[in-house]
Amino acid sequence: MPSHVSGPEISAREAEVLTALGAGLSNAQIARRMHISVRTVEGHVSSLLRKYGVPDRQALAARAATTDETITPPGTIAGLPRPRTSFVGRRDEVGAVLAAMADGRLVTVAGPGGVGKTRLAGVVAEEAASRYRFGAAFVDLVPVRDGLVGQAVAAVLGVSEQAEQPVEQAVVARLRRGPSLLVLDNCEHVPDAVAEFAERILATCPTTILATSRERLGLPGERVHPLAPLALGSDAEELFRDRAELAHPGHHLDPATVTDLCARLDGLPLAIELAAARSASLGAAGMLSGLGDYLRLLAGGRGAVERHRSLRAVIGWSYDLLAEDERAVFRRLSVFVGDFDLPAAIAVSGLSAPDAADLLGRLVDKSLIRHRQGNWHLLETIRAFAAEQLDDDPERDLVRRRYLSWAIDTATGLAARLGENWQPTFDRVTGDLRAALATAPDTHGLIRLLARLTFARGYLRASTDWYERAADCAPTPAEANDDLGHAADCAQVINDSSRAYDLWLAAAERARAAGDGNARAVALARAVEMAGRFPVTFRSPIPYERRRELLEEATAAGDHDDPVLAARLACAAAWTAGPEVLQPDFDLAAAAVKAARVTGDPILTSAALDAARTVATNDGRGREAHQITSERLELLAGLDPHSPAYVAEIDDAQALACLDAVAAGDLSAARTIARLIGTDDLSGDSAYLTASKTIPMVVLSGDLDEAIRLAEAMWEGWQRAGRPRMFWMQVTMPYVILAHGLREDRDNVERWRDRAAQSAAPHQNGSFQSRLAPLTTFVDARIALHLGDLDRAAELAERAWQYRMRARYLPFARAAAVELAVAAELPRAEADLAAAVADTGDNDWVAATVSRATGRQYADLDALSRAAELWARMGARFEHTCTLKLSARYP
Repeated sequence: MPSHVSGPEISAREAEVLTALGAGLSNAQIARRMHISVRTVEGHVSSLLRKYGVPDRQALAARAATTDETITPPGTIAGLPRPRTSFVGRRDEVGAVLAAMADGRLVTVAGPGGVGKTRLAGVVAEEAASRYRFGAAFVDLVPVRDGLVGQAVAAVLGVSEQAEQPVEQAVVARLRRGPSLLVLDNCEHVPDAVAEFAERILATCPTTILATSRERLGLPGERVHPLAPLALGSDAEELFRDRAELAHPGHHLDPATVTDLCARLDGLPLAIELAAARSASLGAAGMLSGLGDYLRLLAGGRGAVERHRSLRAVIGWSYDLLAEDERAVFRRLSVFVGDFDLPAAIAVSGLSAPDAADLLGRLVDKSLIRHRQGNWHLLETIRAFAAEQLDDDPERDLVRRRYLSWAIDTATGLAARLGENWQPTFDRVTGDLRAALATAPDTHGLIRLLARLTFARGYLRASTDWYERAADCAPTPAEANDDLGHAADCAQVINDSSRAYDLWLAAAERARAAGDGNARAVALARAVEMAGRFPVTFRSPIPYERRRELLEEATAAGDHDDPVLAARLACAAAWTAGPEVLQPDFDLAAAAVKAARVTGDPILTSAALDAARTVATNDGRGREAHQITSERLELLAGLDPHSPAYVAEIDDAQALACLDAVAAGDLSAARTIARLIGTDDLSGDSAYLTASKTIPMVVLSGDLDEAIRLAEAMWEGWQRAGRPRMFWMQVTMPYVILAHGLREDRDNVERWRDRAAQSAAPHQNGSFQSRLAPLTTFVDARIALHLGDLDRAAELAERAWQYRMRARYLPFARAAAVELAVAAELPRAEADLAAAVADTGDNDWVAATVSRATGRQYADLDALSRAAELWARMGARFEHTCTLKLSARYP
């Protein structure tokens, strides 16, 4: 088994903050990623500074780069309930389960309800946790409905879904880090979902799974440990005496009576605990008489069936012994599938706070409900019995209405608290929010709230589904249109542009049914914008004729005096200027920006600015494109990070801003923006998303080893995600090739050239590829210079100066080709150098390259010194070193 990691003990939340610090995130960015307040982040940072004994955030970030803290520190277990009673007996069973875990990675503790599976699993997990260097987690699946096992595990691990990374992939990415323990408790009501989830984890992660269920999961390699009732004559009686003493200190029962009772209860721990809680008040005769009557009524059969009957008998017997007010609140509380707090109990029971608190205490004393960490819950076996009683109760419908009302109020309150440490409460009540909805499946308001909360919690695909479900039961077509628009925004966040496009078209149909021409026009315009602006993330391209047709429909549908509609139509027109995608028209883009600014809407203005930025990029005006994306970031700063529309625009702006800063030669700005893009885990399945946007900056900064590490993670993550179409990777691949070339690794240069060809989207058009051609030339020329392949100089010089379109990487290509031509002493070198000097613009990278080429051509130490100064100012360490070495050649 793996050993302990060295270092101080830190909490799971502190470990996540430490990882985020290592990724270069600010406190505000960490708060956004983890859905906690900035003040809470500050508290965690202060605690980490104290525990690690380091002076500042930079030192913590450096510590994060060398530490292995992940799920939880070794020896602790995220999500493990804290027991309030001692663990009696079962030492042999604990040893047997631990041995099974040492031999296999899937162990299931199986047995009937009430036999003690959960408690045994908790004890085993505590004893085994220190063996797992990457931590342990205990997940109670009782509240899980609809097979959402992955979400339940994600909640305990504290991971969130990312774009192009469903929640189960996020869980896999976290568990893949190293050996860990995952306890899945109470699997019996979702066996198929648990089996599917467990099979995936076992196939992809070095994780051991300990499950509890009433039956085996049925997976290959599963080791099943059947859990029998407590041994009579020893452990069963010890448990009875321990719980009786806990409930009634000093009370004594005759040992023979205890033995008789435990035998009648078949040694079932839950039944024994319930009986022990009544032992003092009823006495021996009352216990034997009352319980005996129940057991006789249910007599017949032996083995597990009888034990189930015995357990039901003792629950029924305990229920009959309750006072009427205790029975009433017990029945009402059965609606909760998870933990509930006092306000929830008050809302559902209809009692005052003092009465509810008193009755909860009395039911705890009688072992019918349990109290843990400030909340209460019913064991599933007991809850099922209470629910049966409620079904026969005339007040059932009233209780369910109260339950639904509580759910709506709770979800409303959580939505108002987003960003204020709301997440733990949501994780606790989410099962009940869904269960309450099941009592009234068409409750539009609650579905909408669940969609918003689910998105904020990071379950992006589920949020899209919730918004679509809201649209299906919306009371009016107008509200359905709004819901589908939100669903489209969610889909765009996860880069599913095809689904976003279809949802906007569906929203337009609902608006048409509502007779709202403006809403229909806006929805159609958004669909057109998606098709022209994000073509690479569509499963198949939308034909130009169809885009024009939709734009004409949108133009005819609404009132052009509405400034929002006018701006949306202008934006859609800019992105649909001609048959080729990603080719907006200059005048149309300028008109869209002007119209959008009138509205004052930052999201609309950002979309229009993106069209203007694309025009600048296509024209080779890199500095202007950089300025425009910087403006987009300023516009979007401070917007609600829990809104799908805002998040989609923010993510796009950040990614483009990083690439535009690199293309403009502004590496300092690129590094700042890269910190905004950074995620909690660059080694997981989302690596290709983040790394593909930041690798260019890392390569040009000279961190070649880091760039290659990120590139491998990017490639592996992209493969695991199903090789989705990616614009970012096409831009990034040449930089990865450059990193290997500068490391003089020819084999990997060729390997990554092959990968670049493999990752090209099938429907990328010739124009898109031609815009990237100068980048490829820049990389080829720089590698040829570094490796001394001077025989390629003539070919690359010819290629660099034959391009006609002003693509943004053209100055890079020409500067690199000029330096190679100078080194190869080509006849054209001097003329090409003169042309390059006249065309450096305000791009520091290009200027430094041309200055270094000038130093080579004329043995000009001043030119080489200027180049070195520019490289140093940019933070381009590799190029700076190369320039200093070149300077040393000249006297």
